[in-house]
Amino acid sequence: MWIKTIKIKNFRNYEEQEIILDENVNVFFGENAQGKTNIIEAIFLCSMGRSFRTNKDKEMIQLNKENSIIEVEYQKSDREGKIKIELSNKKNVYINSIKLKKLSELLGNINIVIFTPDDINILKGGPQNRRRFLDIMISQLKPNYMYNLNLYLKTLEQRNNYLRQIREEGKSESLLEIWDEKLAEYAINIYNYRKEFLEKIKNKIKKIHSEITDNKEEIEIEYVTECTSKEIYLDLLKKRRKLDIIKGFTTKGIHRDDFVIYINKKRLDVYGSQGQHRTSILSLKLSELNIIYDEIGEYPILLLDDFMSELDEKRRKHFLEKIENVQVIITCTEKITLENKKILIYNVKEGSVKKENT
Repeated sequence: MWIKTIKIKNFRNYEEQEIILDENVNVFFGENAQGKTNIIEAIFLCSMGRSFRTNKDKEMIQLNKENSIIEVEYQKSDREGKIKIELSNKKNVYINSIKLKKLSELLGNINIVIFTPDDINILKGGPQNRRRFLDIMISQLKPNYMYNLNLYLKTLEQRNNYLRQIREEGKSESLLEIWDEKLAEYAINIYNYRKEFLEKIKNKIKKIHSEITDNKEEIEIEYVTECTSKEIYLDLLKKRRKLDIIKGFTTKGIHRDDFVIYINKKRLDVYGSQGQHRTSILSLKLSELNIIYDEIGEYPILLLDDFMSELDEKRRKHFLEKIENVQVIITCTEKITLENKKILIYNVKEGSVKKENT
């Protein structure tokens, strides 16, 4: 799988730009704030239907412009395709010129693995970061996962609203059972997806991490959840009902899931060094890359935004040695060369991309 061309119009600081990519390694270099990450963002948008930098589509439209257009042509092992996204007052998505009715129909057409400097916070930050990592990976491979997750979150919001109505308006508690039943139904579906994919990560990450650390570290992952069955979750909701009413929100559920990483039997988030965090996130991303390959029979596109700044030379070397037959798109501040890799180099300056002579 690889992206052949990207066309962007009125997107961030780009007025109009077409970029022809190589199926191997593509390096975009330039000073900060010139538009390198915007290229990564455009690809991510065409894969996931949203940005990894903002929740507001309006922020991606160039200043003083009314709309933005992003087009990506891609090649998979069995087909070619084109994705077009129009951003204006609303978002319109097209695959091969056919307008999609639901955003979830976009998922799985272009598979990506993204690495950004902020990804260190997947392991160092709160549980919501780790849930988001799982959501991005699983939804690319199982679009029904995102459908269930959205239904769960919508039902959760409705339940929370009703909890506040009970507290403030004295409404009947018995009606909560309607929300509880639906919430538990969606929760167990989400749990099953997450459990399946965390098992797949476990099966991949041990070998990858051991090789990266020269067999000095053993990595383990533990899934933290209280929703292992519909009956258990319904019982938990019932037991927490009084507290939920007092607080005005649902205190337990799949929306509070987490996973914990251990290095040599010690919790990474408590005892891990900065280097161990970086190595662990590399192992996690490489596991994701290989899981997607196992699922669809071809590698996803690897997006490395300011990748080099977060890793020392040894970790960069280990990481890049693991990548074969993958289209890689790298942004960095300095022009780089990679041993034994065919690369195209582009200079990015003030919202303009120019291919360098190689």
